[in-house]
Amino acid sequence: MKAIVGTEYGSPDGLRLEDVPIPSPGPKQVLVRVVAASLNALDWHIMRGKPYAARIQTGFRRPKRPVRGVDAAGVVEEVGAEVTDFKPGDQVFGVCAGSFAEYGVSEAIDELAAKPEGLSYERAAALPIAGITALQAVRRAKLEAGQTLLVNGAAGGVGNFAVQIAAAMGAEVTGVCSKANLETVRSSGATTVVDYASEDFTATGDRYDVVLDAVGNRSLGELRRCMRPGGTLVLMAPHPGDWIGPLILPLGAIITSKIRKERLLPILAKMNRDDLTTLGNLTAEGKISPVVSRTYSLGDAAEAMRHLETGHAVGKLVVTV
Repeated sequence: MKAIVGTEYGSPDGLRLEDVPIPSPGPKQVLVRVVAASLNALDWHIMRGKPYAARIQTGFRRPKRPVRGVDAAGVVEEVGAEVTDFKPGDQVFGVCAGSFAEYGVSEAIDELAAKPEGLSYERAAALPIAGITALQAVRRAKLEAGQTLLVNGAAGGVGNFAVQIAAAMGAEVTGVCSKANLETVRSSGATTVVDYASEDFTATGDRYDVVLDAVGNRSLGELRRCMRPGGTLVLMAPHPGDWIGPLILPLGAIITSKIRKERLLPILAKMNRDDLTTLGNLTAEGKISPVVSRTYSLGDAAEAMRHLETGHAVGKLVVTV
């Protein structure tokens, strides 16, 4: 099969389209014929091997799994001997080990859900990691209808899903993004949009019931200034850095929350079928709509990664296989 392979950590220049064997599913796994896959910050971190602490899972000297990609939507090709929930021919979406390929392997129990009819493979592939992260962040914040919410990074994959999910719940959403993306964020459900280049949202004096940070470019003190008394801050993105930088925000939040008795919550999303199904249903019902700004062929996946690295990708980038 054709697949995007990277045998060393580094830039997108190291990614190549190669012929590799079709993986075989284990007893509890599912082999998926991939129709579309989407890119996430996770793919960038795996490609670069940064932060270095992540190599405990991905491999110290080189990637344990050379085929890139995680998010996927496609058709079940084969199921393991112990799988009873899926059968060949089922249309599914979720995560696969190596989704930038013609075939990928998924864990049947937690990593896949049935794709709703009428939902395109491209839009379904945009949902899993970004959508799950946004959904679980909103839930952890205990956001309620009528509350005010600020989303920093409202045009990105995770941030845009957070805007849409919160708006669908009846919250009053303020989205922070670049000037070029103000209309995209407004059309996603934000009642107020802020251009971060012309206005510092942490210095306006405005306060919110919930603050979701999907960028990681502001200090904990700056983000706390946006919270109302008794409010909640959810950190969905780490600070940049190769070593301890990514730990600054979550550790600071944990320590500060204990000292000041504030709700400062780092979040690490966990993939599960129930939440995938919820996202699929919300999309099928028209309550949320994945923003797919660009699509690429499988052979152009390296170019997609270059665009992702700029930090200016709007919504989701999708690879069609």
